[in-house]
Amino acid sequence: MKMLMEDALLTRYTLLSRLQNRDDQDSWKDFFDTYWRLIHGVAIQSGLTEAEAQDVVQETLITVTKDLHKFKRDRKLGSFRGWLRNVIRWRIADQLRKRTRARPEDDSKTGESSPRLELAEIPDPAGEDLESGWDSAWQANLLEVAMNNVRRSVKEEHYQMFDLYVVRQWPARMVARRLEVNVGRVYLAKHRLLALIKAEARRLEEKWN
Repeated sequence: MKMLMEDALLTRYTLLSRLQNRDDQDSWKDFFDTYWRLIHGVAIQSGLTEAEAQDVVQETLITVTKDLHKFKRDRKLGSFRGWLRNVIRWRIADQLRKRTRARPEDDSKTGESSPRLELAEIPDPAGEDLESGWDSAWQANLLEVAMNNVRRSVKEEHYQMFDLYVVRQWPARMVARRLEVNVGRVYLAKHRLLALIKAEARRLEEKWN
């Protein structure tokens, strides 16, 4: 699977241009389907509850809708993935501030307002190495989307072989016995679906070119 993740390269820009049109529902659906898991996962890793993470997904999408025109495509000014990362962290900060405001007893006891939470205080989803961690999450998300898309386009039996053998790493003979197929079919399913997933990952990339 590492080989597939290495094929998930930098963000492209074709779809970004189409997203400038807020009425382009197909492009916005593509954006949501591609990135909601990434946004949700980063929020959960930052210590938010499920409800708070869902709010981060919603508020991030709202921010992207409103502010995408502010993002400049000049690479010297930063990448889209970097801009999106910051948008997500700002929305996480909003949720953590809401937690503070939800504790009025703190203010009543001290007579002081709760301190404003700064961006630097937000838990970093990538730990000590932000860029490396974020890139890994980005690429893993792209791979997951590609795999889900391929799964819907192939026979269920073929994807079961791939899932058991490649994803869950069962021995090929065990997979064959479980699904009552020839071992050669397991190897063939692996080869065919790996090719399809790599092609789908490239297709997803090109939508952002």
